[in-house]
Amino acid sequence: MLRFDRRLLQNVDWVLVGGVLLVTLMALLNLYSATRLNNAVGLSAFFKQLYFNLMGFGLILLIVMVDYKTLITLSYPLYILGLLMLVVAMVFGETVAGSQRWIDLGFFRLQPSEPAKLILVIMLASYYYRKDTGKGFTLGELFVPIILTLIPFVLILKQPDLGTALMCLFVFASMTLFVKLRWSTFGILAGAALAALPVIWKLLKPYQRQRIEIFLNPESDPLGSGYHITQSKIAVGSGLKFGKGYLHGTQGQLDFLPERHTDFAFSVWAEEWGFFGSLLFMACYFFVLLWGLNIAVTARDKFGMLLAFGIVALLFWQAFVNLAMIMGLLPVVGVPLPLFSYGGSSLLTNLAGIGLLINIRMRRFMVAT
Repeated sequence: MLRFDRRLLQNVDWVLVGGVLLVTLMALLNLYSATRLNNAVGLSAFFKQLYFNLMGFGLILLIVMVDYKTLITLSYPLYILGLLMLVVAMVFGETVAGSQRWIDLGFFRLQPSEPAKLILVIMLASYYYRKDTGKGFTLGELFVPIILTLIPFVLILKQPDLGTALMCLFVFASMTLFVKLRWSTFGILAGAALAALPVIWKLLKPYQRQRIEIFLNPESDPLGSGYHITQSKIAVGSGLKFGKGYLHGTQGQLDFLPERHTDFAFSVWAEEWGFFGSLLFMACYFFVLLWGLNIAVTARDKFGMLLAFGIVALLFWQAFVNLAMIMGLLPVVGVPLPLFSYGGSSLLTNLAGIGLLINIRMRRFMVAT
């Protein structure tokens, strides 16, 4: 329900707002540098992302007007809506580069897998809030959340989009460990995960297996499958201490670095701003995530705590995988850097998550129910 209590305005988390604004400003500066000489993308990407930022902050204003606890009752309708969007994308969606994961809305191409991740966080937070007894979940009690996670996981994997699908599993694992498991349950799940690895390997498509093999030995095909990782490592390493200067990164400006405005956006930043510039960015970025954890521990109720933690876990795992990927520490799985990489669906989803964090902080003065 809408609330106009003046205490809401007094409790706006300006620290979080300021941190997010700073990160998105860095992202726009980086996007301009990465696309200004790219004839295929050009400045249109910069202005589109600016537009998506304005939309996202408008979305935040709408989100903070509604008490986040209404999501407890809305979680199942939202979950069903998310699944329907994934099915529509799989059956009728637009295919780009062999992946069928977009719905063309005319004015905007929606990638349903992005909001599906946030919806899964809301669904799991609602379920664990209602079912948690404080004694630790048994394997039987985890049956429902496992199914709730596996359905979007499989639908996203079929697009195919391995990186986004893995985020569903990471979110499930993080939130499940957070609410507490019995040791016997943890042992069974860990053993099942290890036993499933050979099966998962067989289910991967040939190009997905190749990415993992290239990760282990990128020099085996430096001009083919290993090109992305090799060029990214060159860009990051060539930045040295202070970088080559804004708009002067050779890997990015001379078109050596692929996907430099999306998955490898941070490689452009590292090349132009160097080690200390990268350190400054990551300090700002992970401060936002740590502040989100602070919001979780100071939430007025358990649902707010679970929801905030789930959102931070989603942002963290995407950032961790992306940064490790561009440095060659993980295989290339197509995970963008939240709030930084180009992409409307990703940006709007992540800003919606930020809006929920602000919402939770604003209402911490209220009496828990």
